[in-house]
Amino acid sequence: MADKITTQWKGNMVFESDNPRWPSIMMDASKDFGGTNSGMAPKAMMLSSLAGCSGLDVIMVLNKMKVKIDDFKMIVVGELTEEHPKYYHTVTVEYHFYGDKLKEDKIKKAVNLSVEKYCGVMEMFRKFANVKTTIHYHNK
Repeated sequence: MADKITTQWKGNMVFESDNPRWPSIMMDASKDFGGTNSGMAPKAMMLSSLAGCSGLDVIMVLNKMKVKIDDFKMIVVGELTEEHPKYYHTVTVEYHFYGDKLKEDKIKKAVNLSVEKYCGVMEMFRKFANVKTTIHYHNK
C-alpha cells in the first residue's frame, strides 16, 4: 500500500499539498526566511503528524476499553540539530488527560500500545530522534 500526495508551488515560499481525505494543506516559510506565515512549517507539520497518529491510536483503544475522558491533548516538542540539514534529534510527547476519576491504568495501557506497537509515525521518528513520552492526569 502506498500513499500519494501532490505538492504544488503557489508562489513566493508557499506550497499547497493535497491529501487523500482533505482538499489541501498550506505550507509556508516564516517571515525570517522569505515567507508570509500563511501555512504550517513543514517540520512543525511532522510533529503534528506524530501527535495525530498517536492520538488516534489512544482514542481508538480507550473507546474499545470503554474508558471515558473529558478532554485529551498532546504537547509535542522537537529539538533541532544545530548543523544543516537540521532535523529533530530529540522529541518529547506529553499526553494530557482530563476527567473525573480517570482510569490511569487503562489510559497508560492505551498510550503504551500506541507508543510501542501501533503508531507508525512514532516508529519513523525513532529512526532519527530520541523520543520521550510522559503521561499527565488532570482529575477534577
